Amino acid sequence: MIRRYGILGLLKLAVSLIYTKLFFRNAKLIRLPFDIRNKGFIEFGKGLTTGFGCRVEAYPETKNKVLFIGDNVQMNDYVHITAMKNVTIGNNVLMASKIYISDCSHGSYSGDNNDSHPDLTPVERSLFSKPVSIEDNVWLGEFVSVLPGVTIGKGTIVGANSVVSKSLPNYVIAVGSPAKPIKKFNFEINKWEKI
Repeated sequence: MIRRYGILGLLKLAVSLIYTKLFFRNAKLIRLPFDIRNKGFIEFGKGLTTGFGCRVEAYPETKNKVLFIGDNVQMNDYVHITAMKNVTIGNNVLMASKIYISDCSHGSYSGDNNDSHPDLTPVERSLFSKPVSIEDNVWLGEFVSVLPGVTIGKGTIVGANSVVSKSLPNYVIAVGSPAKPIKKFNFEINKWEKI
């Protein structure tokens, strides 16, 4: 382990392990620094692992929990998750580094009567929220952003640098900004096929 982490790395790992056992007993390992805001509105499953610098926060409109993280979720370095209405992350979800997931934004921009006026400063615009759901066995690549109102289906893979602004079905590989499916898993022949 010294070859893998070095002496300083092992010391940091030991401190993180002690922190995990004291404050997140059901987790595998929470690497420090770890920023959690409004923990009482967040539900963590068993076996959570995080990288360095993760930020998980809840700003509920009611007194109910709004962020649900399933079992055996792995978040790598600098993942940022924010929930106002409802963000649900399923079991066995793998997140690469520098991912952003949020169910809310400063203002609405959908082209309806609730649109925010551009002359207002962004912080003056009313917060807008739509639930986000990331189903079981999803893999999110490096620098993925998941925006309000999105569902990512079971077993789906989202490629690096993608922006998920619309829902994705089960068992696809999606890439781009906005993310679009390019492959789908064929269960009859057990292979990924181009769409």
